[in-house]
Amino acid sequence: MLPFVFCGGGGANVSNTGVLKMKLSSVVVTLILTVGVSYYIYTPLPAAIEEPLKLMLLDALFRAMLQVGDLCQCLGLSHHIPWIRGTISGLETLGEMAGGQRGGVRVSDVDFDRVPVRVYEPPAAGGGEGGLRRAVMFYHGGGWALGATSKCMGSYDVLCRQMSDELNAVVVSVEYRLAPEVHFPVQYEDCLAAAKHFLEPGILGKLSVDPQRVAVSGDSAGGNLAAAVAQQISIDDSVSVKFSVQALIYPVLQGLDLNTPSHQQNHNIPILHRFIMARFWLLYLGVDTSLHPLLLSPSFLHHPSIPPSLRSHLNWTNLLPAKHIKHYKPVGMEMGSQEVMGQEGNLLPVLLDVRAAPLLAEQGVLGRTPRAYILTCEYDVLRDDGLMYTRRLQDAGVTVSSHHYDDGFHGALSFAHWPFFFDVGKRMIRGYMDWLQENL
Repeated sequence: MLPFVFCGGGGANVSNTGVLKMKLSSVVVTLILTVGVSYYIYTPLPAAIEEPLKLMLLDALFRAMLQVGDLCQCLGLSHHIPWIRGTISGLETLGEMAGGQRGGVRVSDVDFDRVPVRVYEPPAAGGGEGGLRRAVMFYHGGGWALGATSKCMGSYDVLCRQMSDELNAVVVSVEYRLAPEVHFPVQYEDCLAAAKHFLEPGILGKLSVDPQRVAVSGDSAGGNLAAAVAQQISIDDSVSVKFSVQALIYPVLQGLDLNTPSHQQNHNIPILHRFIMARFWLLYLGVDTSLHPLLLSPSFLHHPSIPPSLRSHLNWTNLLPAKHIKHYKPVGMEMGSQEVMGQEGNLLPVLLDVRAAPLLAEQGVLGRTPRAYILTCEYDVLRDDGLMYTRRLQDAGVTVSSHHYDDGFHGALSFAHWPFFFDVGKRMIRGYMDWLQENL
């Protein structure tokens, strides 16, 4: 046995043996922890993604937040979403302490038709004809459940300050209500109400905004809201001022088919895994998130109540370029999926609602929307939503600038600042700003 190997006799040797055993135990525990942490952090990533270790660390942190949040909910301590919000707020506050403020931008928190908004006004007076300035109405992402600009000095606050400063624009960030406290269509209704209020000639006049130079924009779930609001404003004859451009950043545009090539290819790519997207959809719809396997089932797309004309609006075999379809095939209806048709029937009306799924809008509606900027990332489950919307808008006669990042991943634009800054995120911000500068 080990004590006899190292002991020559005497109390001192017994003592030394105890110390050795403690050190050996410490080494073993450290080794086990190191292997365990490494296993938890490691995620196979495509070679095209730069700074892979940083992305793995970010993804591990996000997954840990989700899992701890789920544990808190299981223990009855709180819903997992508020816990995650608080953790993200703390991390973003640390990032803001490291820098990123834009001096001179005036910020005020007000209400637009009872909807809280944060208004950013540039330091320069005027900018266009008659001293009028351009404007951007911005809807933040976060799966309709996370994110804000007024609650913490985070990435969205930094982005809005940068837009206001560089573009000499009035930027309005809408603090729409979030799931699980509310669910669809409340988020959409908040965003639409704020947009109608902002577009009133009197409000634009008070803010010295040129009514011919107003954009609507958003990322991820915010891109969903921006697209839906742009559609409604474009066909609402009671609104005299229309948006002049729409800028959508890796938008989520439908929840009916989570088996597109990008969902299949990127199902486990950080930071928006396929099952997480399904959970966000269910949170938005006010449905138990444990039912996320239903959304991942192909049976939704083949439900008998969906007419072929509507299904064609997301037929990616026709709408996607061949280079993005690659070797992927449509996923057939699963055996036994009829057993859950009753539950699917409860979800389908909302998933088919164009306010939740702007990709499903008719061509006549799409054709009235403003010219568009659509940013997509190769390694993002939402890639194909943006690419299909680009094609459908173009088919409807809308001018679209499609900006695709072959090394991009979901959320990258928000990670252009400490502590998780990525070069691709900085390039995305630069491209987004340049397009607005030239087209708004």
